[in-house]
Amino acid sequence: MTALLDIRDLVVDYGAGNAHPAAVDGVSLTIARGETLALVGESGSGKTSVGRAILRLVEPAAGTMRFDGTDISTLAGDALRRFRRRAQVVFQDPKASLDPRMRVGDIVREGIAIHRLASHAKGDLRVTHLLEEVGLSAADVGRFPHEFSGGERQRIAIARALAVEPEFLVLDEAVSALDVLVRRQVLELLARLQAARGLTYLFIAHDLAAVERIATRVAVMHAGRIVETAETATLFSAPASPEAQALLAAIPKIPW
Repeated sequence: MTALLDIRDLVVDYGAGNAHPAAVDGVSLTIARGETLALVGESGSGKTSVGRAILRLVEPAAGTMRFDGTDISTLAGDALRRFRRRAQVVFQDPKASLDPRMRVGDIVREGIAIHRLASHAKGDLRVTHLLEEVGLSAADVGRFPHEFSGGERQRIAIARALAVEPEFLVLDEAVSALDVLVRRQVLELLARLQAARGLTYLFIAHDLAAVERIATRVAVMHAGRIVETAETATLFSAPASPEAQALLAAIPKIPW
């Protein structure tokens, strides 16, 4: 598989001063087209900062990021907007990321309108298909986010991300706030969508039980650096770093 995303020596520094190390300190990673790379680590390890830097939600202090051969660290204006159509995000808490004043149909339709991807009528049809694709109903378009369960709200967030037909999704702790049964259902949905649409995922998580179900490879972060990268089966059977060993030891013994 060819590389879709290639990051070299990425640094993200929030300017806390020399007493505090950079949030991301020289991270390099490659994600092949069509694969799922899980980026794991304890809270504060820098994994979310990597995802936000890729999406240009925070600006890197150093390093290069190439997406499909293009240096995305220097994009601006229309070029940046075109990139953001190709790369979308699903955040951890859909209750916070979905505007409570907007109806579901308008939430999903917003990206279609911004990128001028369809007329109003065709946009309505696309919204309906997206909701059905993520396991909701066309009748849900007129409802508000608070009328749904947490798992259903995350399905709405996924539909919103898919509305602009991206190639790449940053899934930032996208299942960690869900209970075990709903988490499994959403992971199965993500796997189906990836197979059907040829999507590439960066799956940011601290929960290795979820990672084992979805990831192709795993990169382990600690204190802003990647300390181990391995195929998922290899990491779970023979973790090399103390950090990976500690994360594996913390997996709850819950039946999936």
